[in-house]
Amino acid sequence: MKRFFTSVYERFIRYALKFGVVGIVGYAVDVGVFNLLRLGVLGHGHFIQGPIGATFVSVACSTLVTWFGNRYWTFREHRRKNYLLELFEFTVIAIAGLGIGLLCLYISHYVFGFTSLLADNISRNVIGLMLATAFRFLLYRYWVYGHHRKDGLTAIKNREAEASAMAIYEDDASASADVARLP
Repeated sequence: MKRFFTSVYERFIRYALKFGVVGIVGYAVDVGVFNLLRLGVLGHGHFIQGPIGATFVSVACSTLVTWFGNRYWTFREHRRKNYLLELFEFTVIAIAGLGIGLLCLYISHYVFGFTSLLADNISRNVIGLMLATAFRFLLYRYWVYGHHRKDGLTAIKNREAEASAMAIYEDDASASADVARLP
């Protein structure tokens, strides 16, 4: 039973905890930038002051922060050699998560008519965030940083270890053949 819990911790819980810490930092960036823009720090009467524009900007900022955190801490042993492809896939998932949060915000703000800053924050930063976070974690863990990736650092190290083992085996086999040929 202990082995089962250790296995679950190593394969899932450890990543979820690290993902949560990185997510909290990303969340602080996201909510901070969102609220600064909604309050008009960059001026009034333009797209990024509205709830949708502020969401686009704040999510872009937090996506970069969380990509660095997840790449170099949460999933560091599974990060990819091709970091541009990894960033692209990470961003695709972030955009899909953004869509989840935006849908919650849109429905609350424009369909139900809850237009206060508090209502925007609850719909986007509580309900939308919970749904988007679960979606992102699963796809980051099992797709972007999945063990199956051929260009992942773990896969590269495993191939190098296998090549070393095969080289040792081949050296032993050739040495044995040489010994067998001796008179």
